[in-house]
Amino acid sequence: MKLHKADHVRGEITVPGDKSISHRSVMFGSIAKGTTEIHNFLESADCLSTIGCFRRMGIDIENKNGVVTVQGKGMHGLAAPAETLDCGNSGTTTRLISGILAPQNFDVTLTGDESIQKRPMKRIIEPLSMMGADIKSVRGNDCAPLRICGKPLAGIHYTSKVASAQVKSSILLAGLYADGLTSITEPQVSRNHTELMLKFFGAELESKGTTVTIWPATELFGNRIDVPGDISSSVYFVAAGLILPNSEVLIKNVGINPTRAGLIKVCEAMGADLPLLNEDHENAEPTADLLVRTSSLRGCVIEGDIIPTLIDELPTIAMMACFAEGTTVIRDAAELKVKESNRIAIMVENLRAMGADVEETEDGMIIHGGKPLHGAVIDSHKDHRIAMTFAVAALAADGETEIIDADCVDISYPAFYEELEKLTK
Repeated sequence: MKLHKADHVRGEITVPGDKSISHRSVMFGSIAKGTTEIHNFLESADCLSTIGCFRRMGIDIENKNGVVTVQGKGMHGLAAPAETLDCGNSGTTTRLISGILAPQNFDVTLTGDESIQKRPMKRIIEPLSMMGADIKSVRGNDCAPLRICGKPLAGIHYTSKVASAQVKSSILLAGLYADGLTSITEPQVSRNHTELMLKFFGAELESKGTTVTIWPATELFGNRIDVPGDISSSVYFVAAGLILPNSEVLIKNVGINPTRAGLIKVCEAMGADLPLLNEDHENAEPTADLLVRTSSLRGCVIEGDIIPTLIDELPTIAMMACFAEGTTVIRDAAELKVKESNRIAIMVENLRAMGADVEETEDGMIIHGGKPLHGAVIDSHKDHRIAMTFAVAALAADGETEIIDADCVDISYPAFYEELEKLTK
């Protein structure tokens, strides 16, 4: 795909439903008793992988007129699939479903695409094994494919080395089935969609500081889920609105859960004009409209506890920092290396190709802002967030930018390029 410089972005947009919440709503609805109705479900490749896995285990899931209906069969209603479960490109599917499958009364193999087969799974294999699970990396490299032979589990207290909502969720889901309490302590609090939604479905949980404890459950109950707009999909339009001249974009109904909203804090620290309108804190997941206007940005330091709240937005924030005055330092973000790609190395490589002054560090980047960007050939490495980040960079760069494997955005945002083009008219 080839893109060129734009004069501005202007208009109103509603981004697709939150990816994390869409995944969880299908999973939890499948093991709940009764019907779960999901509105504003994200129909991306990743979330459709989750639907596909549960359909193969006998769950009736209907997707009609933008509403996904899951006919849950209860905590012990899943059936052994006739074939390997394919999680596609989805780390969320792979890691969370492992926690659900470990205590079932059947055996199953999980696999995924080339990227998934390189992503670290020891982080869930270790705690689930401590609970008594029989879960092994088929190739012995701590990656997928995973072979899971269902067994009874015991509750544990686990101290995680990484602040990862996927690791935490896998353990909590296994804990629903365990004998005794299960708790997990993280170095920082990761996104808490699992805790909020499990409570909504009837589970008993307690959060204190960076520790979450779950009680064994006998039943979960189906519910209606209204999925807010995904803040991780909003970041591209936030960035475009801030760095392109004469721009104003209203992004409607975005989830602003505090464990996810680090983007807003960083934008404020960079001097962004980004007021929140129509805030709604009545539901489990708070929402607001984001009004984005062209701003003179300044560099800042991004580190510590805020990192887990914006880990998926960091590539785009790094690109934004190229247009800021002064230096931006990103630290404590080594987790970026084990996403769909090594997002630290690939951001540095591609930003330099466009003329940016950026350094790679062990756990982040140092970006010296103020150097004009120019068009280049960008290798997305089939990483959706890299492709979308550089599509926005292309709108602010001189000349032509070509993105290789641009269609990888289908993983999280199939209509992304069309939406972006509308705002440049």
